[in-house]
Amino acid sequence: MRWLKRILGGLIVLITLASLLAVITGHQHLFKAVATTYLVGKTGPSIDEHHIFENRKVEAGTYNPWLISKDFNKKTDENLLKEIEKYDPVAFLVVKDSELVYEKYWKGYDQNSLTNSFSVAKTFIALLVGIAIDEGKIKSINDPVSDYLPEYKNHPELRIKHLLNMSSGINFDEDYKSPFGHMAKAYYGTDLYELNKDYEVTETPGKTWRYLGGNTLILSFILEKATGQTIAEYMSEKIWQPLGAKNAALWNLDNENGREKAYCCFYSNARDFARIGQLIINKGKWNGQTIISEDYLKQAMNYRQGLKDANGKMVDFYGFQLWIGEHKNMRFFYARGIQGQYIITVPEKRLVIVRLGNKRGENLPNYHPVDLYHYLDFALQQ
Repeated sequence: MRWLKRILGGLIVLITLASLLAVITGHQHLFKAVATTYLVGKTGPSIDEHHIFENRKVEAGTYNPWLISKDFNKKTDENLLKEIEKYDPVAFLVVKDSELVYEKYWKGYDQNSLTNSFSVAKTFIALLVGIAIDEGKIKSINDPVSDYLPEYKNHPELRIKHLLNMSSGINFDEDYKSPFGHMAKAYYGTDLYELNKDYEVTETPGKTWRYLGGNTLILSFILEKATGQTIAEYMSEKIWQPLGAKNAALWNLDNENGREKAYCCFYSNARDFARIGQLIINKGKWNGQTIISEDYLKQAMNYRQGLKDANGKMVDFYGFQLWIGEHKNMRFFYARGIQGQYIITVPEKRLVIVRLGNKRGENLPNYHPVDLYHYLDFALQQ
C-alpha cells in the first residue's frame, strides 16, 4: 500500500511541476490541448468539436434553396467513388450551372450537419477584405498594415497584400505536429491578439511565399478595426445572409466573447459552403446583387503574384488566401482545410465541388493534394 501512495504522490508532484512549467513558459494552451485530445482518446483536432470551444454564430437570413437538377444523382462513377471513400469523407456534392447535380453523405452526416472547415476559413477572410475595400472601409490592398495596427509602425513596408498572398515576412511557424508551435497556441490558446505580438517581421515582405495562418489572423484584426464589427457579424451581414444560407454557422473563438480563430474553425454544412463557390463562379454576384467586386476577385484569383517559395519555385498555385491549379487544360480555384475540406470551383464548366471529411491526401510537388483530382474528375463527368 505504501508503494502505491508513493507512486501517486510522485505523479502529483510531477503533474504539479509540469503545470508550473507550462505557465512559466507561456504554454498554458497545453492544458486544453491534452484535455481535449489524449485524455479522450484522440491525437489531434477533429471536425466535430465546436462544443469544446466558445463560438459566435454567423447568422443566416432568408433561406434561398438550391435548385435540384433533373439529373440529380444519376451519374456516378463507382471507381472514382471508391477512390474518394479512401479518404474518409462525410460529405460530397457537385453544383453545375447553379443546380445541385450530385450529393452523398457518410457516417450519419447530412445536409444540415455542422463540421469544421479548418483553413477553408482563410478564403472567407480574403473575401471579407475585398468587401471592406469595396465599401471604402479599407482603402486598398496596398495600405500599410500599420495604418490599422500601430504595432507594425516600424515596418511601413508591410502591406495588406503581403498578408493576403502569404508573403508578409513575419516569422510565424506552421508546424501542425508541434504542441509548442504557433498553430497549437492559436487553436487551443485564449488570446490570439497577444499571441501574434510574439512574432516579428524578419524578412522583406513581398518576396517569399510562406503559408502561415498568422497572416490571416492579422487580416482579421485589420477587419475588426476597419469595420467596427466582429468577424462573424461582418461575415453574416455581407456574405452568409445575402447568399441565402439555410443554417447559421459557428466560428470558434479564443475565449468567451473573444476573437474568431480567423485562420480556421468555421463550422457549416456542404450545401451552405457551396454558396461561396457559386459566388466565385458568379464573379461576385448573387441573384443580380453584387456581393464582392469582380475586380477584387480577379486580383484574388491571379496566379501571377510574382512570388517564389522558400525553395525558389515560382508561386503560380496561390492567390489571395486561395489555391489555384490547372487540370485538363482548365483553371480551377479552391479553398482547403487540413483534414480534406474543399470548396472547389471550375469556372469554365460552372462547377462547384464541396468535399468534407477527416483525411486529406499527400501534397504533390505542385502543392495540390492527390485526392483533389478525384473530386475534379468525378465532377467533370456530371
